[in-house]
Amino acid sequence: MQNAKLTLGEQTFELPVLEGTEKELAVDISALRTKTGHITFDPGYGNTGSCKSEITFIDGERGILRYRGYDIEDLASQATFPEVCHLLIYDKLPNREERAVWRKRLTQHSFVHESMLNFFEHFPPTAHPMDVLSAMIAALPAFYPDENDIHLDIIRLLAKTKALVAIAYKKSLGEPIVYPKTDHSYTANFLRMMFASPAEPYVCSKTQEDALTLLLILHADHEQNCSTSTVRMVGSSHASVYASVSAGISALSGPLHGGANQEVLEMLEAIRQEGGATKKYIARAKDKNDPFKLMGFGHRVYKNFDPRAKLLKKSCDAVLAELHIDDPLLEIAKELEEAALKDSYFVERKLFPNVDFYSGILYRALGIPTNMFTVMFAMGRMPGWIAHWKEMRDNPQERIHRPRQLYVGNPQRPFPPIAERK
Repeated sequence: MQNAKLTLGEQTFELPVLEGTEKELAVDISALRTKTGHITFDPGYGNTGSCKSEITFIDGERGILRYRGYDIEDLASQATFPEVCHLLIYDKLPNREERAVWRKRLTQHSFVHESMLNFFEHFPPTAHPMDVLSAMIAALPAFYPDENDIHLDIIRLLAKTKALVAIAYKKSLGEPIVYPKTDHSYTANFLRMMFASPAEPYVCSKTQEDALTLLLILHADHEQNCSTSTVRMVGSSHASVYASVSAGISALSGPLHGGANQEVLEMLEAIRQEGGATKKYIARAKDKNDPFKLMGFGHRVYKNFDPRAKLLKKSCDAVLAELHIDDPLLEIAKELEEAALKDSYFVERKLFPNVDFYSGILYRALGIPTNMFTVMFAMGRMPGWIAHWKEMRDNPQERIHRPRQLYVGNPQRPFPPIAERK
């Protein structure tokens, strides 16, 4: 095993170097404070590995994303979303018998306790769907108080999330809720629960079902991002999977995380309203004195083309063609993509289109309203959050998360009497 050497003043300390499956290297500083009295300073944890994980591998330089060793391209083209859920959580693609049982249980537990429906009546019409979802997920154990059955909790979370999302949408419109059907797939059931009505039954095409399946699979996990790290941190206190996931939903709700695809669509709409002047906005994005940012380009992790964006681009074309949608926003998106990929400014900075660039367009084509985009992200990310929570809880060496800080406030000072205070 290699060692790294750290010199502090006249003392030298050796720190172990760890190697991951894909030859990633990490300096183990877990004993640094004990040995030296020092901590590391790493704002945003961009250079800090908080855990060992077997779930997802990302190589941002080469544009690689794998779940449990399987390339995202293979999973996106050959797997169903429930299969990917099973893979992420249990490290195994289900065989034919397991797949049938898994699908049956996810359908059976899609129904929500009738008493929970009263909650929806008391949210104000202006309530954001993410706030509603976070609250309802946190409330689930009150209605399903089975103790020490983590597998059942997992089934319920995966099954009921889609129902809670669809119910929230129906209630926001003042429409009656639609119950799931046992002969529908996970994604077809969700689309039907969202858009069916007594007056106009909803028929989901294979292309639409496949498009939503793709979106959910591509969002299913993405390593130690903000919301996933939140789930692991909350879970490290031995909080329930419901409480941990609810916290993850809240973390995802921020515009710098889950809200990015909504911001892409709002940007494209603003460009459309100005006559589709893509060249003008490209120039603005390059102007360092202009606060405008080209949303959906570049990624904190990927320094190459986001592999998820490539897959979504193809799906966008298929859905829009089948539904005969002539969406001006997609044309603007394509113009922006083409211009940016040819422009040396973006190429040199590796600002390629990311997953958010196309996901908003695809959700829009499926009829999902803009304020539901982040909720859809949460529904897709649910198996990843659960997988990380379970991995952490199954590891006997895990301990409660407790980051350190570098204090830069006032030193000790005397407490002044009130007459001396200014």
